Amino acid sequence: MGTIDYITIISIAFFGSIGHCSGMCGGFVVAYTSSKIDERWRKSYQSLAHLLYNLGRVTTYTILGIIFGFIGSLFTVGMMAKGVLFLILAIVMILMGLSFLGKSNFLTSIEVSIDSSNGFKRAVRSLLGKQNLISFYLLGVLNGAIPCGFVYFFLAGAVATADPLLGGFVMLLFGLSTIPTLFTLGFVVGFLKSGKLRNFMIKLAGITIILYGIFMGFKAIMLINGKMPMKGGMMSKDNPIERAVTE
Repeated sequence: MGTIDYITIISIAFFGSIGHCSGMCGGFVVAYTSSKIDERWRKSYQSLAHLLYNLGRVTTYTILGIIFGFIGSLFTVGMMAKGVLFLILAIVMILMGLSFLGKSNFLTSIEVSIDSSNGFKRAVRSLLGKQNLISFYLLGVLNGAIPCGFVYFFLAGAVATADPLLGGFVMLLFGLSTIPTLFTLGFVVGFLKSGKLRNFMIKLAGITIILYGIFMGFKAIMLINGKMPMKGGMMSKDNPIERAVTE
């Protein structure tokens, strides 16, 4: 992965968190803020509680990234296979971007709910009834496990890395980039859940995802054709150095 990939991950995650995550996870944040946060607590203590909740989410995302990166390492072989995988990711990105723009329901259609299961509900209720700091962290861990189309997008990127460490890093970067929005939402409940700001960020995230999907499609075509861009020119599948890198 190059610098442009990391910048794109941060940008999409940040803008998307304002548009999508504030609505998707907003109810979760409102629930624990209302039931667990005591307004008499010092602001520093409240901040620590919100931070631990968010670090719990990031922990789950990172573990999932490691798992999916490992899965990718089992199936990704050679430039052709990578090209096909990147092409699939490009199509998914464009469909997801269109969902953000309100032109498709792809994002919601791939989200399967587990938060309706009795075990999950009992665990959440138990943690919502506690006010110790570790309960905030564990609640974040549970929240990170809730199926979300936006998370799937980045997990697909983790698979594409074909490396457990890189996959974990992709999801770590994603999780960290969503913290500012959900951390702020914990203090300003409802501010980011509606209004022009959220709508603008949703559209901005959608456009960014579509553009990156097009870029990913270009990389996929180059790989399928046996060539890939690099500094100083092109690499071909006939190049022994590239074969050692990509196979």
